[in-house]
Amino acid sequence: MGYTDQRFDVNLSILFTELPLPERPAAAAAAGFTAVELWWPWIDTPTPDQSELDELRKALESSGTRLVGLNFYAGRLPGPDRGALSVPGEESDRFRANIDVAADFAASVGCRALNALYGNRVEGVDPAAQDELALENLVTAARAADRVGAILLIEALNKPESPLYPLVSASSAIEVVDKVNAATGLGNAKFLLDVYHLSMNGEDVAAVIDAYAAKTGHVQIADNPGRGAPGTGSLPLEELLDRLRQAGYDGWIGLEYKAGDRPSARSFDWLPENARSASR
Repeated sequence: MGYTDQRFDVNLSILFTELPLPERPAAAAAAGFTAVELWWPWIDTPTPDQSELDELRKALESSGTRLVGLNFYAGRLPGPDRGALSVPGEESDRFRANIDVAADFAASVGCRALNALYGNRVEGVDPAAQDELALENLVTAARAADRVGAILLIEALNKPESPLYPLVSASSAIEVVDKVNAATGLGNAKFLLDVYHLSMNGEDVAAVIDAYAAKTGHVQIADNPGRGAPGTGSLPLEELLDRLRQAGYDGWIGLEYKAGDRPSARSFDWLPENARSASR
């Protein structure tokens, strides 16, 4: 058990960011990984030129890395935004324009998980109206994901770093998951269990795992405090991942932490090289 019993992928939107996007898959492969994930890479547009999509696809293929998770358009992330789908007006329109673009790109590279960040509360807008818009957009996204054989992920963030984001507990994210599945009948909406965010919210992560492992479609980790690599904080990450495995979760574990002052490649020293390849 422990780290050597997991399937890890590297989030290329927080690691290897010292490199241009097309060079990051090869850097992850050089570090021993065969799987990666990404936030939506084109923060300025939900509909990038096909040439940019092709460049990323070729970078993944030539490096031998598989994309296992992709965010839908989420506004300025990293930055002040936390998603677009519940934000009325232009941002919601951008999310809708992105749905098929993201789903089709995911299909082209064999990615089977699409993450839809909910979006911040907007001053002067009724939260119930935002939730109604969110459900409408999430239903559309779930159907697009199903069309390409993917799941739709709903993520809880943490209140200290995302004070305007309404899903800041596991239960609040699960409530949205259940609403989307009830509306579509597809059952492909799942919980994205981010250990760092849950711990920042003061949740009992072990209890969350026990309660929601069956509804979990993806897991992300970083240590706390600091959002650094495992071992830089105080979270019992090996123990928590063992608990996930015992609860029946056998999916991907996304490494979504900050490398700190070291080059990204040096931030994996905690993980034996023979445990990094998902093909082992």
